[in-house]
Amino acid sequence: SMSGKGNEAPGGGMPGDLLIVIEEQEGDELKREGNNIVYDLYLNFVDAVLGTSVEVPTIDGKVKIKIDQGTQSGKILRLRGKGIKDINGYGKGDQLIHVNIWTPKTLSKDEKEKLESMRDSDNFTPNPGKGEKGFFEKIKEFF
Repeated sequence: SMSGKGNEAPGGGMPGDLLIVIEEQEGDELKREGNNIVYDLYLNFVDAVLGTSVEVPTIDGKVKIKIDQGTQSGKILRLRGKGIKDINGYGKGDQLIHVNIWTPKTLSKDEKEKLESMRDSDNFTPNPGKGEKGFFEKIKEFF
C-alpha cells in the first residue's frame, strides 16, 4: 500500500492509503498451492521410456527440463524457486511438475503389432523397487 495516496478524508483529515491489488494472470495449466505452483505434464510413453527434454510453462516464462529415461507416471519434479514470492518476503515457493504418462487410445495395426511383440518381455513386467514411493509417500514429501 502507498501511504497517504488514497482518497481525501472527509473533514480534511489525512488522506487514506492506496491499496494496490495485483491481478495474478495464471494460465489454466498452472495451479497455485500456497506459494508453490503445480503443473500437470503429459508425456507420451516413448518419451518416458527413452527420456527426452520438454518445455514447461512457469510464471516467468517457459523453461526446458530433462526427463530421465524410465520416468514413472506420478513422479513429481521440483523446480526450486519457480513459485510465488512469499508475502512476508521469505524466499519463493517451488514449481512442482506432476508427470502423467499419456496412454494412446487408438493405434495403427503396425503400432499394435510392435507393442504386442514386447508385451511379454521381462523389461515390461512391472517391478517397483524399494525406491519407488507409493502415492501417499509422494504426497507427504511435498506437504
